[in-house]
Amino acid sequence: MQRVCVYCGSSFGNDERFRAAAEAVGAECARRGLGVVYGGGSVGLMGVVADAALAAGGEVIGVIPRKLITLEKEHRGLTKLIETETMHERKRVMMEHSDAFLALPGGYGTLEELFEVLAWLQLGYHRKPVGVVNIAGYYDGLLTFLDHMESSALLRKENRALPLVSDTVEGMLNLLAGWTVPPDVEKWL
Repeated sequence: MQRVCVYCGSSFGNDERFRAAAEAVGAECARRGLGVVYGGGSVGLMGVVADAALAAGGEVIGVIPRKLITLEKEHRGLTKLIETETMHERKRVMMEHSDAFLALPGGYGTLEELFEVLAWLQLGYHRKPVGVVNIAGYYDGLLTFLDHMESSALLRKENRALPLVSDTVEGMLNLLAGWTVPPDVEKWL
């Protein structure tokens, strides 16, 4: 594992633990020699992750659609900033540059990115670990809903187990580093 893709909010949220976790992800990735790939923004938790990784001497690759650059939301101090035409292209480029994925607290965009990369893993489009950092119980409701999907026979047990979960940044990075590729599971029940 050389680079970790981080999905998180473009705002800070209302819990200081979210910002602390974003700082910890950036700093701990740099400490472990892991590059960070993220959405390229300078604002919110995204900016915190990038700033912390850069301050600790880490590599940070941002991937941002041109539309957001016109709104002056890009981070101008990154190791590398890749511009894309669309959000779809952005997600593809982020996946191609990453060896693992983790989600911190965020909104619709974070969930959309998380679920797309999980669906790609389920379907075999990549074989990279995907994790959720459940800071302050932020993702408790989502994890309960995934259990509901499984109990409703709409998500196989093997696929329910795909997202790694930890309530600490260090724990998540350890899970990502220790992950082994699961056996192929037939998609259909």
